Amino acid sequence: MMNMKSQSMEEHRASAPEDISCGVITLSDSKYREFQETGEIPESDTSGRLLVDALSHDYSVSEYTVIPDDGEKLISTIHDMIDEGVSVIFTTGGTGIGSRDITVETLRGIFEKELDGFGEIFRYLSFKELGAGAILSRATAGVYRGTLIFALPGSPNAVKLGIEIVVPEIGHLVKHLRE
Repeated sequence: MMNMKSQSMEEHRASAPEDISCGVITLSDSKYREFQETGEIPESDTSGRLLVDALSHDYSVSEYTVIPDDGEKLISTIHDMIDEGVSVIFTTGGTGIGSRDITVETLRGIFEKELDGFGEIFRYLSFKELGAGAILSRATAGVYRGTLIFALPGSPNAVKLGIEIVVPEIGHLVKHLRE
């Protein structure tokens, strides 16, 4: 990625908060069934675990769950996480174009502000790697009730790309949100 940074952006990063609590929500009907059967996050939730591992290096991950592809359940889970003090929520899954993919529509219905640049950068970098198939990506981000929410596709490679884009900027973004 191109590395052009302004002096003010660097100053903002230097004064960014470090006490950032994160939440991870995996949306998957099949992984949710596994979760219901065992009561534990399934080992097969590679994408959710990637997010938790990446976030845990610099921030606390206080919430991590698996839910079905259900809009009402997504909203209630987000409300629960926000009520528990989570500042940044990542979702993985449910961003495709299938009939059960409801993440993007659900989030756009609650976002108070959208961070269009995230989806644009995500698709651009995906295009550079995958070609025109990147048009299937509906990764998005926004703000709801003072909380940043990033919606990533469910594939581990997509989550790795999302981590590369967002994780270094979390403190900077939260600083702006708290001002």
